[in-house]
Amino acid sequence: MINDYDNYQYTKKEWMKYFVQGAMIGAGLGCLFYSDLLGILLLIPYGFIHVHNKKKQLMKARKWQLNLEFRDGLASLSAALNAGYSVENAFNQAVMDLKLMYSPEALIICEFEGIVNQLCMNQTVEDALKNFADRSGVEDIANFAEVFITAKRTGGDIIKIIHSTGNTINAKIEVKREILTMITAKKLESNIMSLIPMGIILYLRLFSPGFLDPLYHNLFGIAFMSLVLVLYYGVYRLAQKIMSIEV
Repeated sequence: MINDYDNYQYTKKEWMKYFVQGAMIGAGLGCLFYSDLLGILLLIPYGFIHVHNKKKQLMKARKWQLNLEFRDGLASLSAALNAGYSVENAFNQAVMDLKLMYSPEALIICEFEGIVNQLCMNQTVEDALKNFADRSGVEDIANFAEVFITAKRTGGDIIKIIHSTGNTINAKIEVKREILTMITAKKLESNIMSLIPMGIILYLRLFSPGFLDPLYHNLFGIAFMSLVLVLYYGVYRLAQKIMSIEV
């Protein structure tokens, strides 16, 4: 199980991979905007920023994957309860069903196996679910756990609650998928537009070498290109934020 889904832990290989990617981006920007070894060296540490930004993306992708798998987990849990299993045994049966759909390393299988292990250690299903919800940081899981715990303590219809929650999660996932599909083209346009400034500078450097000379190797040029680079990065981050839609 993952202790905290809001904290992505890199492996050494992953960290090095994304740092090298960021360092290469920084070196490329340094070459284009400053055409100076010192400028390149000063921008290579962008690798650290890239590692930080990539961690957020990976964390978000992992939580989205958990949300998708949790939907299937609820379906398996509901099927087990309809077959007459108790709530505690239904989780064990759900794990067996999920292993037919996912690899043993899948997030939901690890989490449901963790719940089964906690139940074997005489913890209540309410505590196990609350622990899962707190660690996941996923709204759908937190809502389900809250409703499930209340229903369990008050004698509510658990099967109906799981079925209803599954339908709600399905609806939200489909809406989000439709939104992601609609903005895919806009994301591509945004990525292309973010490359245009660098493309223009590269084009001028290659085909009109003397045109940009006043912007290099002098105080005014360094200040001007630094301002352009800061504005460019700010616009890029703003575009990324606009394209990030939560449902």
